[in-house]
Amino acid sequence: MPVPSASAGQALPTIKEWKKIVAPHTKPSAARATWQVVNSLGSYLALWVAMYFTLPVSYWLTFAIAVLAGALLVRIFIIFHDCGHGSFYKSRKLNHTIGFISGLLTFTPYFHWRWEHSIHHSASGDLDRRGTGDVWTMTVQEYTSSTRRQRLGYRLFRNPFILFLLGPLYLFIIRERLPSSGAGKRSRNSVWWMNLAILSLAALLVSIFGWLPYLLIQGTAITVATSGGVWLFYVQHQYEGVYWEREEHWNYTAAALEGSSFYKLPKVLQWFSGNIGFHHIHHLSSRIPNYNLERCHKSHEIFTGIEPVTFWKGFKSLGYRLWDEKEGKLVGFRAIRHLPRKENAV
Repeated sequence: MPVPSASAGQALPTIKEWKKIVAPHTKPSAARATWQVVNSLGSYLALWVAMYFTLPVSYWLTFAIAVLAGALLVRIFIIFHDCGHGSFYKSRKLNHTIGFISGLLTFTPYFHWRWEHSIHHSASGDLDRRGTGDVWTMTVQEYTSSTRRQRLGYRLFRNPFILFLLGPLYLFIIRERLPSSGAGKRSRNSVWWMNLAILSLAALLVSIFGWLPYLLIQGTAITVATSGGVWLFYVQHQYEGVYWEREEHWNYTAAALEGSSFYKLPKVLQWFSGNIGFHHIHHLSSRIPNYNLERCHKSHEIFTGIEPVTFWKGFKSLGYRLWDEKEGKLVGFRAIRHLPRKENAV
């Protein structure tokens, strides 16, 4: 079977074909899932204990451990993410329980996020259904037709400092505290319950650590986690050769295998990122738990033949800003300097 590549005109596997290939990897393992809970949430708790004892010794040492805790939060978010897909454990109750706990640590309401993320999966790579659970991406035509104010707002949003630092902090600390307008009752309630849980945990930790140490530790950890997490999400959907199509031409299999990257990371970063670099596999079947993604990727030539986005190559994605529909690729602002713009400032 040929390696999938719509851009090269090669055949994609049919839904029946790829479902047969991934089926063995969709079965959750209670043992592997529990071990991840222990080595991730357990390690995170241990780091907080370590930070408590290092505070009298050195704030710099505590800060260094907080950075490590932030990296670990990325892995915990992947556990949260898998629970939201119902893939981490076979038990729905266990998924909801671990999902809530990991959501508490990552400042994310479980049912509300699960609802929004399902929209992302159903519309990823579809130009006509952008806007929920994705990184704001304009087409060249949309950008050149926008007002100066709109273009300025977009440029500010796509600035790396805002996109990977201020934006993620706003998203997880402020935006996730309020339900979206289209959210159902359970999703809305999950936001309020999570807010209460976060406040309760914060009050407990402040009583143990004090205000300043708590803000130092929690602020550092959440900054590292949110920036790292948003970078992962960005490079998994904004890279050279990525797939985008209008809804009438959109294809689920192509959107998964060509619209989601195989982000090949060094093993230590792969561990901290919970194997989510195998994002093409995840978008093909969200029922595959993170601990089975690599195994599934290696199981068949339709996956192993996909060109990876390497760690260093991933930084090339920083230059992509717009989708050029005529060329069928992502481009930077420099590529459109010659195009006329709408001149009104309103």
